Amino acid sequence: MPMLSLVNSARALVALLALCLSCYAAGDPSGRARDVLSGGGAESMAFSITSSAFDNQGEIPKRHTCDGKDLSPPLSWAGIPEGTQSLVLIVDDPDAPDPAAPKMIWVHWVLYDIPATAAGLPEAVAIAELPQGTQEGLNDWQRAGYGGPCPPIGRHRYFFKLYALDTVLSDLRKPTKVALEKAMAPHILATAELTGTYQR
Repeated sequence: MPMLSLVNSARALVALLALCLSCYAAGDPSGRARDVLSGGGAESMAFSITSSAFDNQGEIPKRHTCDGKDLSPPLSWAGIPEGTQSLVLIVDDPDAPDPAAPKMIWVHWVLYDIPATAAGLPEAVAIAELPQGTQEGLNDWQRAGYGGPCPPIGRHRYFFKLYALDTVLSDLRKPTKVALEKAMAPHILATAELTGTYQR
């Protein structure tokens, strides 16, 4: 009888643990608990952005800067969270004008309403080549499109930030980074980041 009671207790404990994990998964927007339950690792579902042109924390090639052809680099991303309706890409430099005494964040590229089905952007992507539905914001040169690194002094960092949103923002009429951040703030599901550096 004591042995039977022990077995029943063990079964009840296993059932309770499974129930707790299920409840946790249901309330976990990151999907990590669901990965555990399905046998997958959290890392396999990590939201990430990469470039075949440079490694994270690596130097951005000259062809993607104002000293070269000023072409946007190729970008790829993976692990888009469940429920994502659109993506936002913002590229900026927090080291302007001098990394030793930064005074502002210089914005190089603003894209929004990138469809969640897109897997990346090709090198030197033209407006006509952007995934259907993608819209552009203004960079700090007050124009749409990519503007590459052009640091006046020192080695600067350039952050390629990708945001997964639970909505499509629709036409914001070429917003600045600040206006876009305000509009998307309540809708961010996850953020991925790639950092490159450049010194002239």
